[in-house]
Amino acid sequence: MSHRLALYTFGVFIEPADSPANDGFTQRNDPILAAVEQAAGFIARSGYADDPGPDSWWQEVYPEFYTERGDGWSPATLSLWTDMESAMAFSYFGLHAEALSHGREWFFKPQWPPYAAWWVAGGAVPKWTEAVRRHRHLHRLGPTATAFNFKRPFDAVGQPAELDRDEIKRLAALNQGG
Repeated sequence: MSHRLALYTFGVFIEPADSPANDGFTQRNDPILAAVEQAAGFIARSGYADDPGPDSWWQEVYPEFYTERGDGWSPATLSLWTDMESAMAFSYFGLHAEALSHGREWFFKPQWPPYAAWWVAGGAVPKWTEAVRRHRHLHRLGPTATAFNFKRPFDAVGQPAELDRDEIKRLAALNQGG
């Protein structure tokens, strides 16, 4: 049975979601979502119930770090990847990396992990509730086979792993058309 990497990201805007202060985020959002669809190793992502695009993987929920302020939402993603290197190559290179460099302009400095990763078996698709549960696990217990980050990853059988840095660079170049 092959495994796929699930990746959940979560942030909280400093200003209300529709504030002009978030225009930089908003302007980058659709191009980044289009780029991820073409990224090496990308399998699929959950859409959002109220947006056009892919179907939502069940009802979207947020971790306890989110407080409703009248926005009705907070930036979060849930995606599937073939491996850790592919997810990292997309996340930390190219347009997404450029957007991350502006994160302090849009998001509160998190007192929680900005993302959580874990392995799912075969054709399984994670639910938003599972993503939040694993995110909470990472926050409370640190990286384990249940939920981890790129700094302390685990392989699909639950053993500590190391990322292949050369493969990440190769995939990042491939994503950039190189």
